[in-house]
Amino acid sequence: MRGIAKSFPGVRALAGVSFDVRAGEVHALVGENGAGKSTLMKILAGAQRADEGVIEIDGKPVEIDGPRAAEAAGIGMIYQEFNLVPDLGVVENIVLGHEPERRGVLDRAAAARDATAVLTELGITLPLDRPARRLSVAEQQMVEICKALIRKARLIVMDEPTAALTDRETDALFALVHKLRAQNVAFVYISHRLEELPRIADRITVLRDGMAVATKLTGELTQEELIRLMVGRELEAHFPPLPAVAGDAAPLLAVKALCSGRVQDVTFSVRAGEIVGLAGLVGAGRTEIVRAIAGADVPDGGEVEVAGQRVVVRGPESAIAAGIALITEDRKAQGLVLGMSVRENTTLAHLDCFSPRGVIDLRAERAIAAQEIAQLNIRTPNSEQIVRNLSGGNQQKVVLAKWLIGDAKIYLFDEPTRGIDVGAKVEIYNLMLALLARGAAIVMVSSELPEVLGMSHRILVVREGRIRAEFAQADATPDRVIAVATGVAA
Repeated sequence: MRGIAKSFPGVRALAGVSFDVRAGEVHALVGENGAGKSTLMKILAGAQRADEGVIEIDGKPVEIDGPRAAEAAGIGMIYQEFNLVPDLGVVENIVLGHEPERRGVLDRAAAARDATAVLTELGITLPLDRPARRLSVAEQQMVEICKALIRKARLIVMDEPTAALTDRETDALFALVHKLRAQNVAFVYISHRLEELPRIADRITVLRDGMAVATKLTGELTQEELIRLMVGRELEAHFPPLPAVAGDAAPLLAVKALCSGRVQDVTFSVRAGEIVGLAGLVGAGRTEIVRAIAGADVPDGGEVEVAGQRVVVRGPESAIAAGIALITEDRKAQGLVLGMSVRENTTLAHLDCFSPRGVIDLRAERAIAAQEIAQLNIRTPNSEQIVRNLSGGNQQKVVLAKWLIGDAKIYLFDEPTRGIDVGAKVEIYNLMLALLARGAAIVMVSSELPEVLGMSHRILVVREGRIRAEFAQADATPDRVIAVATGVAA
């Protein structure tokens, strides 16, 4: 890719970026949210057209005017949000768009043979007829890789491939990538998990503000140098020191014998000014706990108290009225309305405050949206920008803005920094500390163990829907937490 430029209304996303990938290479593409990584790769995958620049394959210019052209050129794209049909099985998803036919109808036997052949080649075992919605995230990712390979992809772009994977699933993915590299398949690897790049990447290109600022061999960069290139400044310790919590403070949130689906008999409390982290493996029940507290799932039993007063949680409205805010795990599907503006999303959970006579006060909406954009440093041309057009980190800030304008006392953060860059992470951490200073209590779910250990006063380890252990921050170590989370230690 040579001299790629792309602009959107009010935003110059790419300014003459050049980027290359060699056969059998894993080339990592990193940068802050909004740096231009996704835009560059969408142009390569034919999802967007560049304003300027040339794409060459094997030294020859090619015209990629849509996804079909990219596919014909041997380019496969695996987005962070997978493109699987939930109710179709593994076989149907793998061959989708390239279905073998007999007399105008799907040849199911041939489809099964084709899907089985690529699965066998990669050493993957999956139930062929299981619907995609019943596959784990790691299994869905394997199906996406098989889709790319059955289309003869020579270059596979992976966007945040390990964001929702356990360490064991990440190891399996890396083993698969190494196997395909040996077959001369190339990868572009986009990730905010900088610590994993030495294990997987041959080279790293850093984008900042729509420009490529460096391309280096992975071994030539320390993590600190990489961060400095990404953000253009030095960052203090990634996890700021937590303020002390008054030992005699009464619980601001008390959860007693909470039951919801597979979550059973969960009891814990959080004091004002305190962060309690929920650690555990993917599927342990952490998200189900915070969803039940927030009324996103109505609890089957148990009690929730806020400042000593029992809250009857019948749904999100009753939880919001009690001062409980849920920053959801999946911001795009559950936290935002992507087709609405920053202004509309910011006020969405508190429309009654902006429509005293049943009509929305647009002037008041614009004023509060402008205030939150400035306070949270949301990178957007204005409050009327459609949220879909923002980067992941800025979308996450809009989700936070939605709850900051209310009177929440309890903040339930579910994977607050998933898929956002290190600079935006530090901003989120500092915002959490600001909430503590206002007297709020925070429950944080995170699959990044360093984040749980670094940003929690206390850590509760969840396994199979129950809290199995509690550690003070000073006593928590990765080994101890993982031992409980996996059931190795009681």
